[in-house]
Amino acid sequence: MPANPTDRKYSKEHEWLKIDGDSATIGVTDYAQDQLGDVVYVDLPQPGASITQFEKMGEIESVKAVSDLFTPASGEVLEVNEKVVEKPELVNSDPHGEGWLLKVKLTDPAEADKLLSAAEYDAFTAT
Repeated sequence: MPANPTDRKYSKEHEWLKIDGDSATIGVTDYAQDQLGDVVYVDLPQPGASITQFEKMGEIESVKAVSDLFTPASGEVLEVNEKVVEKPELVNSDPHGEGWLLKVKLTDPAEADKLLSAAEYDAFTAT
């Protein structure tokens, strides 16, 4: 399995957070999409919604199961990736790129300190 990109932080619930100033992009990890199998549907919060770190922000459905999505950071949803809503399989084909889920305005960028580095996440998922 390829190493996870080092330009972002990871949660133990298998979401990633890529910070850009006071905003960030959120997605699911390659490990998560691999465990889920073929993703067929995503349910995401709408722009303007407030999300709280480590709380449920939506659902992702695959041919195997429905799983909750947990946000790696608190903030206000700025944008939903409409491409993923229309073509959920992007989560499988490019989880760290085109398959991103949300862009958020961070309420507390220091929350990222509670997340794992790419190396820590690699070690976490290796067990």
